[in-house]
Amino acid sequence: MKTQRVLTGITTSGTPHLGNYVGAIRPTVRASRLAEVESFYFLADYHALIKVGEPARVQRSTLEIAATWLACGLDPERVTFYRQSDIPEIPELTWLLTCVTGKGVLNRAHAYKAAVDKNNAAGEDPDAGVTAGLFMYPVLMAADILMFNAHQVPVGRDQIQHIEMARDMAASFNHLYGEHFTLPEAAIEEHVATLPGLDGRKMSKSYDNTIPLFVPREQLRKLIMGILTDSRAPGEPKSTEGSALFQLYQAFASADETAALAKAYADGIAWGDAKQMLFERLDREIAPLREVYDQLIQDPARIERTLKAGADKARAIATPFTARLREAVGLRRLDSTVASASAKVTKAVAPAFKQYREEDGLFYFKLVDASGATLLQSTGFASGKAAAQAIALLQQQGHEALAGLQAQLTQQGDPRALEQALRHFAANAKA
Repeated sequence: MKTQRVLTGITTSGTPHLGNYVGAIRPTVRASRLAEVESFYFLADYHALIKVGEPARVQRSTLEIAATWLACGLDPERVTFYRQSDIPEIPELTWLLTCVTGKGVLNRAHAYKAAVDKNNAAGEDPDAGVTAGLFMYPVLMAADILMFNAHQVPVGRDQIQHIEMARDMAASFNHLYGEHFTLPEAAIEEHVATLPGLDGRKMSKSYDNTIPLFVPREQLRKLIMGILTDSRAPGEPKSTEGSALFQLYQAFASADETAALAKAYADGIAWGDAKQMLFERLDREIAPLREVYDQLIQDPARIERTLKAGADKARAIATPFTARLREAVGLRRLDSTVASASAKVTKAVAPAFKQYREEDGLFYFKLVDASGATLLQSTGFASGKAAAQAIALLQQQGHEALAGLQAQLTQQGDPRALEQALRHFAANAKA
């Protein structure tokens, strides 16, 4: 089975909470133990600078998040675990991607649009208080992902757009400079991707409604007892729909445990009893992890050594890859021009699909032969995923897929050469 690269990061702007644990830390730590997965975990401290102006807070958060991941079972010998700011190639890649990314794409980013809408509603300048860092956040995130050619990125639903934007940037770069980047996919656990907080809204530091992951046991109980519920009395049936308490329980419980609580809701369980059930279920999973966390947090030098070792592993990939990207865009030694030109001539030895996005916002692909001549050109697709699915169909079924995709394809070049090229992909798919 082909190895899948999975990458995830957490911004070092606060204390890890249950939402971070359920939505990112727990599923990716589990995945890191699979034989066919190569995992990359990073502390996104560059991202923290966009919204945190307190250096001590960034440092403390970096320590807490690193200790959290290690306490939750992350094995730094098995995975690549690093601090974002220890990889200087990442900001360099950010600039390379900036140069192939349209401003219109960044204008559509949710965080930027929300800031502009808030300013417009207040009658202020649309960009009041908006830093270039906030505007460029999606490019830095794309660099995090594309530097290591991750196949999957575990994210919450609110981050799916950033993965799509990273795909756009990768496709644009590949279209201009050749196939260098893998197009990443978002990986989401459907029913726990976003957890509710104490007030029922999404659990977020921005709403100050989080439940910190490793607070002392009694403080955890106190927070859970303060979760917002409705006024239905004991004995009165309660709905699980929209219940923050039920959603939190479901994220930690088995299917049988969840079904039992749903029945208790229907039977009119008192809110205090339901909260006690939630507390006991959470603490059963968290207590052993909390013990390890408390030991780690007292030994920051040990964590620093672990992160430095992880940075060495990450840079063993990032440094030569960045050199390759520099060569691709023309940032070359002046005495290497002739050699590069020769390499370019001999590089194309097989047909290739190239996916890209045009100024109309639609996604296109083309099939080129070994010499770079276009054999097949698509019409525009509404999404990069739809274009990728069409490519996959052609690669798997070869010439047989043409009939079903005819409305979305424009054939160019020699039909015989096209058939031969498609046969090449179909043969590889069956191998």
